[in-house]
Order: sequence, then C-alpha cells, then structure tokens
Amino acid sequence: MKTSRLMLVAVAALAMGGGTAIAQDCKPSKWGADDEIGAANHVTPERVQAAAKLVKKGQSHPLGIVVDPKMPAFPPRGMMLQVVQPNQQGGQRAGWGFKASYNDDVAQLWFGIGPQIDGLGHVGEDGVYYNCNDEKDFAGITGLKKLGVDKIPPLVGRGVLIDMAKHRGKTHLEAGEAISADDLKAAAKAQGVEIREGDVVLIHTGWTDAKLKSEPSAWVSGEPGTTIDAAEYLASKNIMAVGADTWGVEVFPAAKGEKVFYGHVILLRDNGIYILETMNTGRLAKEGVNEFMFVLGQARIKGTVQMIINPVAMW
Repeated sequence: MKTSRLMLVAVAALAMGGGTAIAQDCKPSKWGADDEIGAANHVTPERVQAAAKLVKKGQSHPLGIVVDPKMPAFPPRGMMLQVVQPNQQGGQRAGWGFKASYNDDVAQLWFGIGPQIDGLGHVGEDGVYYNCNDEKDFAGITGLKKLGVDKIPPLVGRGVLIDMAKHRGKTHLEAGEAISADDLKAAAKAQGVEIREGDVVLIHTGWTDAKLKSEPSAWVSGEPGTTIDAAEYLASKNIMAVGADTWGVEVFPAAKGEKVFYGHVILLRDNGIYILETMNTGRLAKEGVNEFMFVLGQARIKGTVQMIINPVAMW
C-alpha cells in the first residue's frame, strides 16, 4: 500500500498537543459527567417513529461500500483476509453425520478502514477526549475502558443528504475543495433540506464514486470536505452524526490557516457527534433522495475505537 507523504504530515499534525489547559478547561457533557454515548442520546421512541414514517416507497440502500483488502486506507491501516478449511487436509471431513466440508475466514485488520464509524474515543486533543476523559484513564492497549463503540446503541433516526456535487454543478468535487458552513446552508436551502436535532447528515461529494476504483492513490491522498466552521455549524444543529462519501469527511489538504482534521475534535470531543466515513451516497444523490430513515447497528466488539459499518437508508 502506497503511503502518501502528505498524509504522514497530517498524522503528525493531528498528534500535536495543545497544552494542559485543554484538560483544565474541559466541561462535562450536557448529558452528564458519566455519559459515554454522546449524541446517541438523541435516539428516542418519538424520533424512531417519526423516521419510520419516511419509508413510503419501501426502498432500501446500503450506505457501506464493499471493503476490499487491496483498497487504500488512512496509513498505516489495512487488512488481510484468508479463507481456510480447518482440519480438512487430505480429504478429511467433519464428523457431523455426513461428509461435511466448510470454509472459515480469518482476518487481520484495522476497524478504521472503508465505511466506518468513528467512536467518541477516537480523536481528542492533547490526551483529552469526549466528556473530559483522559487517555491515561481509559485508553488501554487491549481496548478502551470507556467510550467504546460497543457502548453505542442502535443509531436510528432521520437521515438527510446534502448533495454538494449537484450544488456546484459537478459530477464530483476535487481534492482540497472546501465545503464551508455557508456552502452547506446554501445547498440545503436549494435542495429543500432542513437539518433538525437528532438527524444524521450525509454529504455527497462524488469523490469515492469518481476516484476509488480509477485512481486509488489519488483517492486516499486527498479529498474534498468540510471546513472547521462547517463542523461548528453542524454541531450547533445538535445532530447525531455527520458523514460523507469520503475517507475522512473533512477537506484534505486542509483549508488555508486551518488545523488538519480539527473538525474531528469539534464533533467527537466537544459535542459527542459521531463521524461516518466512506458512505455510499451515490444512489441517493442520483435519485434525489434527500430525506430517509437511517438505521445502524454496528458490530459490538468490546473496547473498540472504530468499526466497519453498513448502515441502511430506507425511504
């Protein structure tokens, strides 16, 4: 897997600390000092029932793309897959009362590849994460002691799509093409999209459809995406999650004068809002589906930071 030099610079920038003042200034979550699920608290019976009413045509669409062991990923992430036939060498068969043969799969992988959810323990600043959790207290090598993805309940609610490619009259945005708060507001207004509390907001840029297969190195070396003020705007709407059809949601290289991937800090650490990466939004954009029921039940592996996901959009 080819590693982008520019990407390594981004990793280094993301790791730079901001001083102990961050911990001192941290304020507990609005959901309480012991909360571990952040914006998932927006899932209520009333919102689930309202979202279910959006299913009018009986259509469904997978928002996760197929994960290929050869696909590029944020370095040094990757995966290896092997299919094995345990204890079946030389024609042996399992003793199940018939000549049983079976395949199993073995994988070595990072959970932060392809379509994924970033949990609240993924990105902080200077060791401080969501709800003032200090890395020394919860980030163990064998798994997170708090803020694990396994703690997240099913994310069910109203999903909305903002088609930025359509708004700019393009099939896809380019790497480094920024999406500001004003851009989101203008596109949403033009497309009749209203962002409400508890929503899952997906942004369509066309980037993955245009580049992943044809130019995989280019796909992972840059991307269009949101600026810091866009993250702040979305957070102000009290949404549940932000996603895009890009590998990192935020613009890369970063907009001039902005910190690399700092939107992750604003969303995850400061507001408990989940991030959904590499979402499969092409069909929604093509068919003009701007409002839908969103359902995600991720694998619940104890202590995980991220997870490969396949949410479903229904309308």
